[in-house]
Formats: sequence, structure tokens, C-alpha cells
Amino acid sequence: MLEVKEIHSYYGTSHILFGISFGVKEGEAVCLLGRNGAGKTTTFRSIIGLTPPKSGSIQFRGKEIIGKPPYRIAQMGIGYVPDTRRIFPDLTVRQNILVARREHKGAIWDLDRIYSLFPKLQSLETHMGTQLSGGEQQMLTVARTLMTNPELLLLDEPGEGLAPLVIKTMEQQLGEIKKLGLTMLICEHNVGLAINLSDRAYVMDKGMIHFQGTIDELKKHEEVRKKYLMV
Repeated sequence: MLEVKEIHSYYGTSHILFGISFGVKEGEAVCLLGRNGAGKTTTFRSIIGLTPPKSGSIQFRGKEIIGKPPYRIAQMGIGYVPDTRRIFPDLTVRQNILVARREHKGAIWDLDRIYSLFPKLQSLETHMGTQLSGGEQQMLTVARTLMTNPELLLLDEPGEGLAPLVIKTMEQQLGEIKKLGLTMLICEHNVGLAINLSDRAYVMDKGMIHFQGTIDELKKHEEVRKKYLMV
């Protein structure tokens, strides 16, 4: 579904990604792991078009997407849940969800399904965005992105800044999304959350990929975990 080949991305003159390559198959959940500053978020921004790579290739369902504006990439079927959440503070929870509604053939996400997955949001549907806790805002950000009915869901640090109990709830909800067959690419420094949801992993450090393999292979590779993932 997604194929990233030898991309080099920059912030101004600062070289951030150094020729990284990876792929995501339809129906998979794949995680990008690494410490803060490893290049995970830049990778996501490169895919969605916010920080276009200066060289390399990114193909979604066989079509090149480098050079396309972010809204076009979203229309092609890539949903992006940013680590900054970016909910609309002056809209209610219900309005935040509905503003992203995009219906097309094969679409499965509507308000009823969203509320079934996130019952907390239904109980808060008249609340304004500024009245929500961090965990509730994260639920809302995921729900809003699902309403675009994406084929590929990019989740940038879904557990960032959340209490352990809230992270566990988020993990269960994302697990339900996975069961529905939605392809996911997860960027996360919380290794436990990421590997519990994923089929395969790529480990990043200093803008390069240093390991790729199944979750079982990663669990057996203690040297990689010690060198690139432990704080």
C-alpha cells in the first residue's frame, strides 16, 4: 500500500532523513520506533506532504505522492493523526468530528460507529474542545481522522503525554480499529504500546533505519533494543 524509497528530507538546510526506505502492506500495522529526535515525525510529515523530501520516492497504491499538496494526499486515502492534536477549540466535540466527514464508496466510518468505539466522546459531544482532557483530545483527534474514511492511518505518537491508564484505553481502541482491517503506520517512542499493536517494526536513529523485522524478531534482538530504544 505504501512504499518509501531512499527519501532525503530537510528542515531548511538541516538534513534530517538520510535515504530511508520501508513499506507497509495492506491490512498491516507497522511501527516506526526510536528515541525523540530519531526522525519519526519528519518521516510522517514527508509522507503527508508537510515536509516534502528533496529526493527519493513515496508511492501510495503505486502512485507517486511526492510533490502533491497535503490535502490531495489526504483525498487519496491517507489519514494523519498529528502529535500536536490540533483540534478546533471553538467547536463542540460533535462538530470537531463532523467537520472531517468524507463519504465515498466503501466508507465504513460514520458518527454512530465513532461513538461506538469512543463512548466517552458521545457523553461529551456538546463540550467545547478547550474543555477536554489530554486523553479526550487524543480520542477526538483519532475520531476526526477516521471520519475521513482513510485507507491508511498515520498515528504520530498516539500515547504522547497520556497517563498509563489512558494509554491502555487508547491501545484497546486502536486494537479494535486494527481488527476492522484498517492499515496503520504508528510512530511511537512508547515501545510497549507500539509493539502490542503492530505486526512489524522499523527502528530509527539519527534519520536512518537500523533494524527492520517482525515484532517477534525485535523482541529477540536485545542489542538493537538496548542501543536504540532504551533511555
